[in-house]
Amino acid sequence: MELTPIQKDILIALINLQREKDRAVKGEEIAELISRNPGTVRNQMQSLKVLGLVEGVPGPKGGYKATGDAYEALSITAMDHEAAVPIYRNDILVDGATVAEISFTTVRHPDLCHGMIKVLGNIKGFEQGDLFQIGPTPVNKLIVRGEVVGRDDTKNTLVFSINEMISLPKKPVKDYARLNMISINGNASIQETARLLVDNSIHGAPVIDNGEILGIVTFTDIGDAVAKGKMTAKVKEIMTRDLITVDSETSLYDAVKVFDEHDIGFLLVSFDGEPKGVLSKKDVFHELIVY
Repeated sequence: MELTPIQKDILIALINLQREKDRAVKGEEIAELISRNPGTVRNQMQSLKVLGLVEGVPGPKGGYKATGDAYEALSITAMDHEAAVPIYRNDILVDGATVAEISFTTVRHPDLCHGMIKVLGNIKGFEQGDLFQIGPTPVNKLIVRGEVVGRDDTKNTLVFSINEMISLPKKPVKDYARLNMISINGNASIQETARLLVDNSIHGAPVIDNGEILGIVTFTDIGDAVAKGKMTAKVKEIMTRDLITVDSETSLYDAVKVFDEHDIGFLLVSFDGEPKGVLSKKDVFHELIVY
């Protein structure tokens, strides 16, 4: 269906306002959003009704609602329940807007990567040169940051160049945890502990005494002890006692959030309530390396 630019503007504004307000939308509200005369909007609404893209809602709280065909005409997928994908302009969240689609138009260029974002919501405030961020997306936790290079109001899309793109695998941490958990006796010396970590190429390990996990020791703990002159201390005296544990079904994305919230680099992974594995930031970084 070939629509005129003004018809597309009106439909996009109607869908955006309908999403935001969850009710029928007045013609005056649409006119204000697209900077048009209310009479122009009312005249165009008659044509859109004939095309089956808009239906009128009578009564004091009435107005207009977009039909399913309107979404199809604009190539927008209509959903009863949608996950919000936030979009930020110059580090400020754009209220009432969500990203509907992301497409990449340039991927083969050795230095540049361009794309397009279809937005449900008002994009009138975006200008060329604005910095933006979208995400995280609900499934792959994709975050894209870049710069706006253009705007198409008739399609409610932004054209952008990508500065940064981050995504984590959606598998749970059980697929990345090391199950051959190397542990250290609580009475071990700092030198013995450092040698064990180096020999096994790991940053830290659980400290165990009589089969019970007492804490975690890392190279950071060893460095702090050496800086304080505790050269003869036992490992159980310098370890970190707060045990941060995640369930084996936790997503890698949520595990990274735990690393950040607690400012740690080492997690215990619990299977059926029992710690049986470990996950470090190094393990996560390893998954992000492209071979």
